[in-house]
Amino acid sequence: MSEKFTEFDVSDLLTSEGAVEAFLTEAMETGDAQHIASALGAVARVKGMTKIARETGLAREHLYRSLSENGNPTLETTLAVLKTFGFHLMPKHDAAV
Repeated sequence: MSEKFTEFDVSDLLTSEGAVEAFLTEAMETGDAQHIASALGAVARVKGMTKIARETGLAREHLYRSLSENGNPTLETTLAVLKTFGFHLMPKHDAAV
């Protein structure tokens, strides 16, 4: 009997606002800009990239490029996208520092 493998798609798990929040929080905590951009892109695809583009006023192609694994979105793009998700950036003091 042979095994069949399917490619994992995180968007299958982003079915609630709580799941999206946890996913983005974990991405932000890594401090890895490319990982954060990719996570924002995954959520944007779930919510609809065309809808996000319309709400942010940014070109859909720009969003796909900026919010990819190799993307590097500006702070302006990041803030606009987060706002469409209903989130915002907030500083949090790290007691270990």
